[in-house]
Amino acid sequence: MREIAFIKQNKEKWLDIEQQLTIKNKISADDWSQMYVQLSNDLAFSQTYYPKSDVTAYLNNLASTVHQKVYTSYKYEGNVLSTFFFHEVPLIAYKYRKVLYFSLILFLIFVGIGVISAAYDERFVRLILGDAYVNKTLDNIAKGDAMAVYQGSSNWGSAFGITLNNLYVGMRCYIYGIFLGLGTFYVMIQNAIMLGSFQYFFYEKGVFTESIRGIWLHGSMEIMGIIIEVTAGFILGASILFPETYTRMQSLKTGFKNSFKLFISTMPFTIFAGMIEGYITRYAKEMPNTLNYLIIISTLALITFYYFVYPILVHKKTLKHA
Repeated sequence: MREIAFIKQNKEKWLDIEQQLTIKNKISADDWSQMYVQLSNDLAFSQTYYPKSDVTAYLNNLASTVHQKVYTSYKYEGNVLSTFFFHEVPLIAYKYRKVLYFSLILFLIFVGIGVISAAYDERFVRLILGDAYVNKTLDNIAKGDAMAVYQGSSNWGSAFGITLNNLYVGMRCYIYGIFLGLGTFYVMIQNAIMLGSFQYFFYEKGVFTESIRGIWLHGSMEIMGIIIEVTAGFILGASILFPETYTRMQSLKTGFKNSFKLFISTMPFTIFAGMIEGYITRYAKEMPNTLNYLIIISTLALITFYYFVYPILVHKKTLKHA
């Protein structure tokens, strides 16, 4: 189909959608969803046959605006928080699912690099973790309590300090994305290689199982939270590098808005992980193994389901209303 015929065929529909955006009458989320599906189909066609055309840029902007209407119009009993956590964030996670998968795979690759580096160079662990930490942990292992480092202070003090530190790490993962994603990449490498060398260190000393029971009680949520925060940082950086048919400023505004929401959504998980580390991890040695593993599997399943599975379900539900 020639471009002029494509425009003539759909012009009235597009103008009607534009008009709906300007009127004050309340339009249901189902109606916005239907408009968005129609625009998405038109945009896909235009991108295929007229990729550099003004009509493609126009449809991209119009579809993006309607997409935001779908987010803001879909309510859960009028509760802003439930709408945010049970609709907006899952749809953002679905939209950027490829970036999420990329972040997860990249993180695991650098964890593997940390493991291999520690295995082939005994000095590497000290370089990454520091002599003071390594020496203290070696003393604890010799005393039969490899996880003694988590028993140093009060429950409340530990939980508060740990949570602040984890929030700071997550903020760096996200905010540094403004440097075209390179800052996020650097922070991710630091944390992934540290995790890999850290776990190999315990494996080499024969206390791997004990470290799993202790560290991953809180680590399952903490590490997965970092991966989501890295994803948010990459989204922010990509919005500057790859504006597609948007202007760079429009792309940055959209990227910032979506990535910031994704970043904010990790905070409850980060706080919960800090509470576990401050109040529960210190008792890992005395707890039954079954309880340890149940907490680890449950927390990992919860955050994995929320960011990897639940978004697919919400997306399907939204399309069903279209």
